[in-house]
Amino acid sequence: MGVTEHDRADRAVRGESEPGVTDHGVNRARTATGGRPVGRQYGDEQRRADGSAHSVPRHVACVMDGNGRWAQRRSLPRTAGHRAAEITVIDIIEAARAAGVEWLSLYAFSTENWNRPGTEVDYLMRLVRQVVRKHAPLLLARGIRCRFLGAADPRIPRELAQDFDDLATLTADNQRMTLTVAFDHGGRRDIVEATRSLIRSGTLADDVTERLFADHLPFPDTPDVDLVIRTSGEQRISNFMLWQVAYAEWVFPEAHWPDFRAPDFLACLHTYRRRDRRFGGVPPQTNGDPS
Repeated sequence: MGVTEHDRADRAVRGESEPGVTDHGVNRARTATGGRPVGRQYGDEQRRADGSAHSVPRHVACVMDGNGRWAQRRSLPRTAGHRAAEITVIDIIEAARAAGVEWLSLYAFSTENWNRPGTEVDYLMRLVRQVVRKHAPLLLARGIRCRFLGAADPRIPRELAQDFDDLATLTADNQRMTLTVAFDHGGRRDIVEATRSLIRSGTLADDVTERLFADHLPFPDTPDVDLVIRTSGEQRISNFMLWQVAYAEWVFPEAHWPDFRAPDFLACLHTYRRRDRRFGGVPPQTNGDPS
């Protein structure tokens, strides 16, 4: 089997020059009972796991920005940009899995996106349903567990909500990588809902810790995000996984999402690898010396 472009770019990210297998697999940390990836980590525990020595980020999140501008530059309707984005989504999923990323989160539709023109929203709902149904066999075959973050608004068509549930159920036992699609997602809403959950549980104010609070967020086993990639050059958080990105590294490639490809993704991983993640501390060699 020949060496593909994915393989060359992947080895470049890892700093490898020798030939390797096509699929690098996934370094999975497992629980003692179910064999699932280990859940959320905090404090020194997470810093040891995700420090600068960790060459591949465990959790990568992508803000898939620029579909409309991609279409506008080509004198096409905005819907053409959304349609073109499908190829990128699959390319990045494959690249992340091959590079050893354990968790990949994609920001597909925000709570604020309901403010877009109704015709565009309707198109997106139909398109997402087509994409989910079309690629479900591939995701299952690749061993990717799929989850949908948000998806609570009653305006989501019943058929699409059912497709989300079906894909999540179909892939629930997969362990190669966890793909979280943030659809009808808002970071502020998640924090408000977690707060309400804590109050309903009767938790005393003095008993609330970061770990306990995170346990009331959706999918509490999700580890904090290590790297956020936002395409199209825009530099905003846009209400995306606000709790989970607290100490994430950010990269802002200029390419619009439909033009973003696996080599671009792997270049972002290379950028991450060169970052010094100190989590508010200082490099060990300085020994606290302020000079």
